[in-house]
Amino acid sequence: MRLDRPVLQVALDFENLSRALAAATEAVDGGADWIEAGTPLLKSEGLDAVRELKKACPGHRIVADMKVMDTGAFEVEIAAKAGADLVTVLGAADDDTIAEAVRGGELYGVEVVVDLLGVADPVARARRAAELGAAAVCYHVGIDMQMRADAPFERLAAVAAASPVPVAVAGGLTSETVAAATRAGAQILIVGGAITKSPAIAEATRTIRTAIETRTERPSEMFRRYAASDLRTAFLKVSSPNVSDAMQRRGAMHGILPHLPGPTHRVVGPAVTVVTRDGDWAKPVEAIDRAGAGDVIVVDAGGGPTAIWGELASWSAHGRGIAGVVVDGAIRDVDAILEIGFPAFSRSTASNAGEPKGLGEIGVEVTVGGERVRPGDWIVGDLSGVVVVPRERAAEIANRSLDVLEHENRVREEIRRGSTLGSVQKLERWERVG
Repeated sequence: MRLDRPVLQVALDFENLSRALAAATEAVDGGADWIEAGTPLLKSEGLDAVRELKKACPGHRIVADMKVMDTGAFEVEIAAKAGADLVTVLGAADDDTIAEAVRGGELYGVEVVVDLLGVADPVARARRAAELGAAAVCYHVGIDMQMRADAPFERLAAVAAASPVPVAVAGGLTSETVAAATRAGAQILIVGGAITKSPAIAEATRTIRTAIETRTERPSEMFRRYAASDLRTAFLKVSSPNVSDAMQRRGAMHGILPHLPGPTHRVVGPAVTVVTRDGDWAKPVEAIDRAGAGDVIVVDAGGGPTAIWGELASWSAHGRGIAGVVVDGAIRDVDAILEIGFPAFSRSTASNAGEPKGLGEIGVEVTVGGERVRPGDWIVGDLSGVVVVPRERAAEIANRSLDVLEHENRVREEIRRGSTLGSVQKLERWERVG
């Protein structure tokens, strides 16, 4: 394979062919070079996806991201007969499979790209893939790895320096990172979500094309991935439904209602946990002095009907910069709390408070709204409710939540153009039978 300039390959990781074809057409209009039938699309629609993309994008090379692991020649053959120009084979496959895939490609006029996803020594495997006849290799940071905010470029440079064949790179590339990937030696830039999740695919493609050609970063507010040090920034960009969806519809507290000063207000922060008895407000108030700025006080009051939080506690917490309070029980003075602008969530409201008896503990595991909450777990709350995120998965879930939001942005745009949610998602096709 000889490349005169860096190639922009757009990966179509859709589950529905109709959406993939629309995105491909827009990407081509924006300057995409190669179009990839992504693995999810191939698993969902089969090689008909390649056939239709070939028709929809004349003059553009079509990549079948088969990720072949066995029967190399046979799988390359069927992809070639469907119209593929390039087929991916996993670098984790044995040498015989790669060699067979290359021989099959030579017979049917298809080039083989060896994907180094999951390979322990990508430099050595890239060299060996070239010896076996691969036309290119791909340094690939998988989506699940991206959610930990891994950056590929340090090892990418080593692979590019060692590889005798062109190197592709895939893994969350955006207009802010493709330039660095190009400077690191990548000649094939594989971009998925930063193009296909954009409401304006052609425009996003043009922006990334320019970043590649000029080798300069182009700022983008979307499609970034955040490290543990930026969790608050990440969670403030998403909604509690986004977060629950990112956790496979889990984590939502049930029966906990919002009392927020504004319709766009969101509460994000690590939990300071409290357990107390119905009406006993001593420990919740003591927790204000232990919590830091940006923390969320989470109180297990057993769902009791007597208030354990009110206006004065809210003034005190607000003054210390505490982000909010969540009470599985009752609060009072809600009108005053809203005037203060202090975010509060509770199971109920009541006029009467109890006495400060001092029963309970601070900094222990609690159950609120049916969900386990430990000290340091992340709390995300808004008008839809409250979600708790396990602290050890917080960075991953923050990034997965952003991914959910980005997918929704594209669906929203398709609906705005005249489609419906049912049509976009092809719901009847995916309904379980029996």
